[in-house]
Amino acid sequence: MKTEKRFCTLIIKVLIIGLLLSVAGCAGAPSRVNPVPAELTSKVGIEGIPEARFWGDEWPRFSLQRFATFTDDDFKKYFSGVYNKPHSYLAISGGGANGAFGAGLLAGWTKAGTRPEFTMVTGVSTGALTAPFAFLGPKYDKLLKEVYTTTSTKDIMKERGVLSAMFSDSMADTAPLKKLLAKYITADVVDAIAKEHIRGRRLFVGTVNLDAGRSVIWNIGAIAASSFPGKLDLIHEILRASTAIPVAFPPVAITVINNGKKYEELHVDGGTGSQVFVYPAAADWKLITQRLKVQGTPSVYVIRNSFLEPDYMGVNRSLMPIASRSIDSLIRTQGIGDLFQIFTLCKRDGNDFNLAYIPNTFTEEPQEGFDPVYMKDLYDLGYQMALKGYPWSKAPPDYHK
Repeated sequence: MKTEKRFCTLIIKVLIIGLLLSVAGCAGAPSRVNPVPAELTSKVGIEGIPEARFWGDEWPRFSLQRFATFTDDDFKKYFSGVYNKPHSYLAISGGGANGAFGAGLLAGWTKAGTRPEFTMVTGVSTGALTAPFAFLGPKYDKLLKEVYTTTSTKDIMKERGVLSAMFSDSMADTAPLKKLLAKYITADVVDAIAKEHIRGRRLFVGTVNLDAGRSVIWNIGAIAASSFPGKLDLIHEILRASTAIPVAFPPVAITVINNGKKYEELHVDGGTGSQVFVYPAAADWKLITQRLKVQGTPSVYVIRNSFLEPDYMGVNRSLMPIASRSIDSLIRTQGIGDLFQIFTLCKRDGNDFNLAYIPNTFTEEPQEGFDPVYMKDLYDLGYQMALKGYPWSKAPPDYHK
């Protein structure tokens, strides 16, 4: 939570500014361009990519229909990389700069020689930035290390002054992050994702549709494998949206279409809906594994890029410390709730639950939101823990049978 506290401070500043603006009756934030009407919320989509996304609380119709109608030969053809094979699913949480822990863990896991090829990878917030590289496998560990050990705050955002923020939609501008995504998520990377998607493997990233107030799961592989001319930019914007901490970072506008008419949706950090996810609870996962003839028990690996154990901190009785500590507590407890939901789904569906998180023995403090020194040390911690054989927790913290 240490790095997240710095973003809490940004959020609190904007809330105070918002209060002042409401009292003054001022307005000046960017205007909307043709927002989606309420009645079209579930009808709009990405042009030419019907499987680009689905609601995070539903089993998408296209998937439901597929598993109801496909023959064994169909599954062999369209899911050749996952059909009649063992399954391993990886879920990577948010956590800002703490994503360095998960990056190091993946690299150490590779070095230990026990890392599986993941059938499915999901990511939220910083986990959305890690997910494409984790999905593509060990040959991308070097790039992942570079991202999480050389990046600093200036590479992610440019903080706005108070006056500028008063007439904007956030405390910071994420134009630097947009450049960073273009540098690392290249056309070659997208092509590699497309090839794995065609084999039946899946890469999902979570955002929240701010207008609808619902989580959205983006099928990055389906977008990558499509003929949509703007797919590279779209993937960049989805990843930027998944990390768009509300108030601190600006929401990301994504163009959608219905009956030939274009509309605009606003998307923010997937952590607003859930800190980490594997698949919607509405999905009949037992049917999915049955139809795909999965060998053995599917394994679910969850990397929570955060501290889970509560830490004591004396709080001064003033606005900023009280608000910061409250948001910090909310993020931690929401994350634990998400872990219990995943654990419950694993129990229901017969999957093996495995959890990794940052131990409280790591006590270093970052000097900025994205501190390369702090991130390198955290990366090294994850690497060494995995190299020695990570002690995966078989249940969320404080779970009692």
